[in-house]
Amino acid sequence: MEKGVFARLDLMLVDEDRVPAAAGWGVPLHWDGEASSLPAGYTDSLVRAVGGREQGRTPNTLVVCGAVVTPALQGRGLAGRMLTGLRETGRAAGLTQVLAPVRPTTKERYPLTPIERFMTWRREDGTALDPWIRTHERLGATVLAAAPASQTMTGTVAEWEKWTGLALPESGEYVIPGGLTVLHVDRAAGTGVYREPNVWMRHP
Repeated sequence: MEKGVFARLDLMLVDEDRVPAAAGWGVPLHWDGEASSLPAGYTDSLVRAVGGREQGRTPNTLVVCGAVVTPALQGRGLAGRMLTGLRETGRAAGLTQVLAPVRPTTKERYPLTPIERFMTWRREDGTALDPWIRTHERLGATVLAAAPASQTMTGTVAEWEKWTGLALPESGEYVIPGGLTVLHVDRAAGTGVYREPNVWMRHP
C-alpha cells in the first residue's frame, strides 16, 4: 500500500509563526453502528481501515486515532479544537460517523481498576472523572463500550525490565510506571504482555 493513503485525515494546528501547536489523525473504515461490532480498539481500527481499503469497501466512519497538543500549550482548549477539526475533516470526506478509542489520562492512577468500571466514574457535578473523557463529552460524545485490549505490547522480560526500570523476578502481574493496567509476566516463556485499555466514544 502506498504511503500517506489516509493523509487527508491528518491535521496540524500551527501558531502565527507556523510552529506546530497540535496535531491529530484518524483512519476511515466501515462500521454498522452497533456497539457489538466495534473494532477491538486502536490496533484493530488500523487493521480494518487498511483491510477495508484493500477489499474496496466504502468507509462510512472516521476513527480518531490521536490528538496531541504541545505540552507548553496544554490547557488552552486546543485539544477540543483539534477534535472538532478532525470531525469536520471526516465529514468533508463523506464519513458520516465518528468514533474515538479514548486513552483515559488518569487511568494510570488506578491500574488495578477494570476499564469497564473506571469509564463509569463521575465527579459530583455529573461529568466524567477522567479529563480526556470529559473533553470528548463536552463536544457531545458519548461512551459506547470498553476496549480492554485496545493495543497489545509484547516484549521479553529483559526488555520490560529495561523499559520500566523494574526487576521482574517471577511470573505474575506488575504495576508499571505510566501503565493503565498491569503487565503480565511469564518467566517460563520469558515474555511480558501489556494490553492497554481504551474507552470507545461516539461523536455526534
